Amino acid sequence: MIYKEEKRAIILKIMPEFIKTKASLYRPSLNYNPSCQPKNFCYFEPTVRIFLKTLYKFFKSSFWRSWTSALSHEAHITALAKPKARQALICIFVLILVVILSPISAFAQTQFSWGPYLRIWHEFWKNPTDLNSALKDNSNLFKIKTSFWGQVDFNQNNSLYVKLSNENNAYTYLGGTPSIYPDKQPDKKGYHYDFNEIFFENLYTDVKNFMGMPVDLRLGRQDLAGQYGEGFLIMDGTTGDASRTVYFNAAKASWRIDNKNTLDAIYINDPRTDQFLPVINRFRLTNYKTGYKSQANYLTVTDEQGYVLYWKNTAVKNLGLEGYYIFKGESEEGGVGIYSSEKTKLNTIGSYIKYDFTPYALRAQAAGQWGSYGKEDRTGLGGYVYLDRDITELKAFSPSFSVGWFYLSGDNRKTDKQEGWDPLFSRDPWLSELYIFALAGETGIVAYWTNIQGLNTQFSFKPTSKSRITLGYLYLRAVEAVPSAAGSMFSGNSKDRGQLFQSKFDYNLNKYTTLGFLCEYFFPGRFYAVRDDAFLLRSQLEIKF
Repeated sequence: MIYKEEKRAIILKIMPEFIKTKASLYRPSLNYNPSCQPKNFCYFEPTVRIFLKTLYKFFKSSFWRSWTSALSHEAHITALAKPKARQALICIFVLILVVILSPISAFAQTQFSWGPYLRIWHEFWKNPTDLNSALKDNSNLFKIKTSFWGQVDFNQNNSLYVKLSNENNAYTYLGGTPSIYPDKQPDKKGYHYDFNEIFFENLYTDVKNFMGMPVDLRLGRQDLAGQYGEGFLIMDGTTGDASRTVYFNAAKASWRIDNKNTLDAIYINDPRTDQFLPVINRFRLTNYKTGYKSQANYLTVTDEQGYVLYWKNTAVKNLGLEGYYIFKGESEEGGVGIYSSEKTKLNTIGSYIKYDFTPYALRAQAAGQWGSYGKEDRTGLGGYVYLDRDITELKAFSPSFSVGWFYLSGDNRKTDKQEGWDPLFSRDPWLSELYIFALAGETGIVAYWTNIQGLNTQFSFKPTSKSRITLGYLYLRAVEAVPSAAGSMFSGNSKDRGQLFQSKFDYNLNKYTTLGFLCEYFFPGRFYAVRDDAFLLRSQLEIKF
């Protein structure tokens, strides 16, 4: 048996020697023969040799040694998480292998691109979590996100992408003394400023036409938002960090069956804390009484894993058809509330369709869930249907209108089963940026969309060629009543959650810069015991290259 320290020693020795060997093999020959086979070992650009030498130096560096040691010994990593932390070495090793050993015959095409990114939000929140003006949970803050990305295109089939990011919050006011902030003194109105972490938001490699087959691979930390069924179930893999990131630690294979059908297979592994890649200035909340840094920056509520099969079909004119199967496992550690405090194994099968019959479009999605929640059986049902209309008679303003109904099942607390809908990988502002925090009072988790149904209407138009205004109205109801015994914020005698009004203004200053304003106002219904209004005001500046 090879013990932990021996494994680490082997890895530290093998990695640099492996890279060194490959670098020598990739040295271009003065007697290059175009018929040489395999072409991987015949000709490579100097850029590639530099890349390999850089890797070699990295794996010989003290940073690599100290980081691998930290992965095995950091006290904050739980017993459950330690094996995953050690697997980070294997993940990076495989990522590099794919880039190096892919069948690349045209490295002369190597291109490099890069760019910065800046996003500044100013937000003011009133009564977002408790809908009670007597309890001070208002906040006024700036959110500042900066990123730097780079991409190496080795040829038309192989590329490597990396993005480093930081987001920090500067509060001018933070009312209340919630227990989730152990370093916040009870008499403080504000929350201390912290530069926060610099982290890998993305690090993945693309391999197209893998081994000559109609299969594309994307391996590593990647975004999946907007790619599957309008984000109904696959949108955000890091729900714990709010607006900071949406990435997934994933391996995705896309099979182009023919020009009308594709099938994606995805494996997802998202631990509670960032364990697969190094973090600079790793964030810890500090208890102001003891000075002990105790609470990590949690990216998800629990450790999560998932397997996805996702089929897309465009065989019928004007009809997009998608079908999927998703398995998700959620660990017990870290879980809260009635929906995630037990170990969960959940299967989801569903379908999404969009039929375009200009100027109208019909969008619908339905999914069913079954599995286990601790010792209980778990089921769920969710979906929506929308009718969209482009008002082509007023082309100058490009107006459009949408109306629809959505439904997500809730838990009937009188049964011994768990019937509440699990949003899987979409605990995000699906319907509202504001209401996600009121959901936390019911479920214990921000943006845990469940036990809700309602009407959603949207109207948008372009007053100028560079701007768009969107107005929205939602009428919200619960599927199952929540008894008053479940919490002081519930009345226990109504399913009327309330009404939500939205307005949004977007302006494209130029191809790099956009401005935005968002306002949401919520009038609570009789579902809640205390019904003070809640609202959100946000202004945004975004610059990206």
